[in-house]
Amino acid sequence: MQKMAQSHVFLSGIGGLGVEIAKNIILAGVKALTVHDTKHCTKWDLGINFFIHEDDVTSQRNRAEATLHRIAELNPYVHVAASTVPLDETTDLSFLKHYQCVILTEVSLLLQKKINDFCHAQQPPIKSNPGIVTCLENHPHRLETGQFLTFREVNGMSCLNGSTHQITVVSPYSFSIGDTSEMEPYLHGGIAVQVKTPKMCYFERLEKQITNPLCLVADFSKPEAPLQIHVAMLALNHFQENFGRRPNIGTDLLTEGINLLLCLTFQPQVNGDVVKWLSRTAQGFLPPLAAAVGGVASQEVLKAVTGKFSPLQQWLYIDVLDIVTPLEKMGSEEFLPRGDRYDALRACIGDSLCQKLHDLNVFLVGCGAIGCEMLKNFALLGVGTGQDKGLVTITDPDLIEKSNLNRQFLFRPHHIQKPKSYTAAEATLNINPYIKIDSDINKVCPATENTYSDEFYTKQDVIVTALDNVEARRYIDSRCVANLRPLIDSGTMGTKGHTEVIVPHLTESYNSHRDPPEEEIPFCTLKSFPAAIEHTIQWARDKFESSFSHKPSLFNKFWQTYPSAEEVLQRIKSGESLEGCFHVVKTLSRRPRSWTQCVELARVKFEKYFSHKALQLLHSFPLDTRLKDGSLFWQSPKRPPFPVKFEFHDPFSCILLLKHCTHLQVVQTDETARKPDHIPVSSEDERNAIFQLEKSILSNEALETADLQMKPISFEKDDDSNGHIDFITAASNLRAKMYNIDPADRFKTKRIAGKIIPAIATATAAVSGLVALELIKVVGGYPADAYKNCFLNLAIPIMVFTEIAEVRRTEIRNGISFTIWDRWTIYGKEDFTLLDFINAVREKYGIEPTMVVQGVKMLYVPVMPGHIKRLKLTMQKLVKPSADKKYVDLTVSFAPETDGEEDLPGPPVRYYFVQEDN
Repeated sequence: MQKMAQSHVFLSGIGGLGVEIAKNIILAGVKALTVHDTKHCTKWDLGINFFIHEDDVTSQRNRAEATLHRIAELNPYVHVAASTVPLDETTDLSFLKHYQCVILTEVSLLLQKKINDFCHAQQPPIKSNPGIVTCLENHPHRLETGQFLTFREVNGMSCLNGSTHQITVVSPYSFSIGDTSEMEPYLHGGIAVQVKTPKMCYFERLEKQITNPLCLVADFSKPEAPLQIHVAMLALNHFQENFGRRPNIGTDLLTEGINLLLCLTFQPQVNGDVVKWLSRTAQGFLPPLAAAVGGVASQEVLKAVTGKFSPLQQWLYIDVLDIVTPLEKMGSEEFLPRGDRYDALRACIGDSLCQKLHDLNVFLVGCGAIGCEMLKNFALLGVGTGQDKGLVTITDPDLIEKSNLNRQFLFRPHHIQKPKSYTAAEATLNINPYIKIDSDINKVCPATENTYSDEFYTKQDVIVTALDNVEARRYIDSRCVANLRPLIDSGTMGTKGHTEVIVPHLTESYNSHRDPPEEEIPFCTLKSFPAAIEHTIQWARDKFESSFSHKPSLFNKFWQTYPSAEEVLQRIKSGESLEGCFHVVKTLSRRPRSWTQCVELARVKFEKYFSHKALQLLHSFPLDTRLKDGSLFWQSPKRPPFPVKFEFHDPFSCILLLKHCTHLQVVQTDETARKPDHIPVSSEDERNAIFQLEKSILSNEALETADLQMKPISFEKDDDSNGHIDFITAASNLRAKMYNIDPADRFKTKRIAGKIIPAIATATAAVSGLVALELIKVVGGYPADAYKNCFLNLAIPIMVFTEIAEVRRTEIRNGISFTIWDRWTIYGKEDFTLLDFINAVREKYGIEPTMVVQGVKMLYVPVMPGHIKRLKLTMQKLVKPSADKKYVDLTVSFAPETDGEEDLPGPPVRYYFVQEDN
């Protein structure tokens, strides 16, 4: 981060690709960016540059000057300047010495070579130093042969501690470090830490790479494509140099490409389709492709200025022939300009497909980082701008937080604490004022099915998710399958990202595959045996919730039920058992009433958590305790605790004391407190409760209404002034000190305690661009082989396109089969019985159900007692639908062909309570 914050970057060309790169690296936080451009704004730019407005076109402003203040708003800490001076073969390039990275777009090949030679003469090779990764217990090590590890806390073989060894992988769970025969015997314990050693990367000059390119293969189904595209791009550059312009729509550059082969050291076969479509669309511009390439290029800029992660060596080509090839039969007039903002797009995909995008109804779920990027892509594509058709519906229940601003580029500081969806809609209208957006703040879940009903889904042409959790994805996927709607899903985590296309009757759904469940920290580890800083941070977070949220909320609920302390005392004395009474009275009797009492209570808590607990555990399990097999109890991963002494000069001790006292004067309300597990109360506890309550009443401490109310705190990670993260950082690091675990700084603590999913603008921009490309295919009704899923990791870098997972067909028997997209339908009437339903399925589909289930409710299972009698009951009585419910989706199963086998599954059956009018 420090290297990035000290870097100066020069970017030439602020067209569609240039503005994507500028946006991403400003959000990342370089020190300064100079954007250079000599062209004036045209109507063409409105469809490719989301920061150019119609008044810029009218006034013929320079593109760099027009976008300057708008890109500067993305990050006030980045100094952004504009340059409009000519940059050509005669320009003195010495001014580039002041920059750590130079980015060129829309520059001729001759000038690229000149600037590349200049930069090679100035800049040493880039080094990569990604950092350290620790291998934890009970996890696959995920290491590779040749990597290096260092060791610590090894008992026996002590010479390993602090030493570095190159490893050889033996299995996913074991590796060899070479000969250890001369070392002392191994006893127990030890932590291995991977050491990422710096790697020297060498880059050939552009002049040499042009004739002998080293390319990254993104689509392994066509490994020859990068070289074929390379030849076609050289042919395009050659054409521009000769004629001073790009080829007109429909011009063929195949001859130029063949001639170029004569001067190259390799001899790739010229792909006629690549050359043909590159030449036909050279005048055009595809904004989603620019977003994808811009995300990758921006990450390479950050690598160049920080030396972090592995740089791309040396070429990456991405093609979308899957989009343009099916347009072969369209007439040339489809691609000609119409004089509007979509001419650049029209030159690539034709007017008919543009009109389909304009008339599109799309539902975007989530307006976070990916959601903002998707709305920008929608605006540039003209989605939802049709005169009579087309609408973009968006929803997000969240408010904008300060931490969102570094990647959610539609938001500014003055938007903080405003709804994301409303703000994103308003910002999108600034990009394209003709887009129609309906914004909501609802969560998409079963509770909002009255809003997002089946009728709503059937009106949508496609659903796009921009979510950060699996549960929501699975729910929306199930709604799309039930209503036969296409879904495009995507997600990022740091530099990693994925896209997945789900098309009715062609692909599997999101729910067809399941990721392994997220591992939770065992309770005993949190309570007594932490082994990593993540354990102590979660313990501190739990203590915060318990002390300042859960217990105060339960305290309030108790006194709302029993408003008088005298009444509670009388009931206890009469022998009545009041749930939670003991803990509430205990809290009341210990409630501090002054700052001094707050300090006293905080000191008691400090001794309890960081001294007494350790002494008690060591008393129960002394350091020399051995298990039945003779092994030591205290060995890795168990760490013995040692009491921590409170010291005024220790910053963590003082911070914990201060924040604990501050939070005892709670300031917010939380009505969603979780009820703790029931703890049995002994007769001695009851006697203590009576004594303490009588004492409080006699001292007039429980007579005021204010004494019987507390104001719980809701944890908020993004407000640095509330001290929540400070408390958790101090408590966590004190517990880490108690167990001899390396502490964590405030930033790391905030990320773990706040469960922040790492997200960066570069990855979200790349992923959203790839999603928008697949959206065009969905809108065009493309065949299955046109769609691509993608996984990328910009840090390595790697980008892999794969074919979609074809939908699987399940055989029932006798030639009857179904897929997840099939749905059988049965129409009933008011007196339709369960037996009538079963007979109707048999008559219509040729197989008789033996089990009928509604969600988790079993309507008919023959082996269940009393279920045979249900055959005579009406479907209305069994299902009990609401008055406005027209149908219900049921799950049916069929008898196996052989006794003893499991029932055969069937497709969903939609039962309509009355015959629908055709």
